[in-house]
Amino acid sequence: MEEAENIVAQTAERIFADLADAQTVNRDTKGGWKAPLWRALSEAGLPLSWVAEEHGGSGATLTEGFGVLSAAGRFALPVPLAETMLAGWLLSQARLASPQGEMTVAPAGPKDRITLNADGTLSGRARGIPFGREAKHIAVFAQDGKGKPSIALVAAGYCRIESSLNLGGDSSDTVTFDRVAPIAINPAPDGFDLTSLLLMGAVVRSLQIAGSLETMLEISVRYSNERVAFEKKISKFQAVQHNLAKLAGESAAALAAATSAADTFASGTASQDARFLEAASAKIRCSEAAEKAAAIAHQVHGAIGFTIEHILHRYTLRALAWRDDFGSESYWAVELGKRVAANGADELWPLVASR
Repeated sequence: MEEAENIVAQTAERIFADLADAQTVNRDTKGGWKAPLWRALSEAGLPLSWVAEEHGGSGATLTEGFGVLSAAGRFALPVPLAETMLAGWLLSQARLASPQGEMTVAPAGPKDRITLNADGTLSGRARGIPFGREAKHIAVFAQDGKGKPSIALVAAGYCRIESSLNLGGDSSDTVTFDRVAPIAINPAPDGFDLTSLLLMGAVVRSLQIAGSLETMLEISVRYSNERVAFEKKISKFQAVQHNLAKLAGESAAALAAATSAADTFASGTASQDARFLEAASAKIRCSEAAEKAAAIAHQVHGAIGFTIEHILHRYTLRALAWRDDFGSESYWAVELGKRVAANGADELWPLVASR
């Protein structure tokens, strides 16, 4: 099984390296690289990794898909691969088939609600939808007037989309559903709610952030061994060494938190409290690491790291932008505190010690 998981991740890495190298993407301001990349990803079955074969996907395991997302984070890909994978996973929860092409999910935050009307249409507004205007379809979590949840597939063209950009320069749009008729809709499975979607999204973003931090560390170490100041490499200066050590620590902490959460979700046997603890903790820790790591990486690079021609910003800005998707670190910190308080003091240590 482990060998198969490695093969899936290695396939993704080869595609990314061949068609989405950071220097190539940075120089191609018109985005000509996107179509060949998406075609290669689709031919490999990666966008619908978490969709069963009978529903149009490749039937990969959660662990295999998480490996793809970690690789995507290391390349800081500005394409809706993670969003399409997450949308396929959401549709699969309600046994809905997934279409080909780019998808995204709504809502992507805890404050927005999509309502299922009595006539079967959807109404509501969802903000901060990643790649909303680039998606052909949207997987929607909705609730009726009594709070009963459903999952729907909607054609993006039937929604009103207000374009906006996140910190990384990628689409983060407002999508309005004005009595939109879904292509397909089914009740959500028992126990599945908006928090279930947000937790999975938090794990996805945590893996991407951790991946981007790995690359930040790699290019910062490489640059410090190339840049010469006062007749010696800057990697020889104690202050730079100290900063690189802190960057390595933040990267390791983020990777540990993200992979622990991914392993918990992939196991399929963890309790709801354990899944909540792992996902919330991962999003909090990875988001904190993104802020610290980005500052250190830019400090090591100096002025050149702030230029649009340098690739560093591709990783730092996206890592910072991903903090806000599917609940910010402050949101999850509050929710985690509420969950721990509700369970009582006697339950905290057994839960933490079991992870």
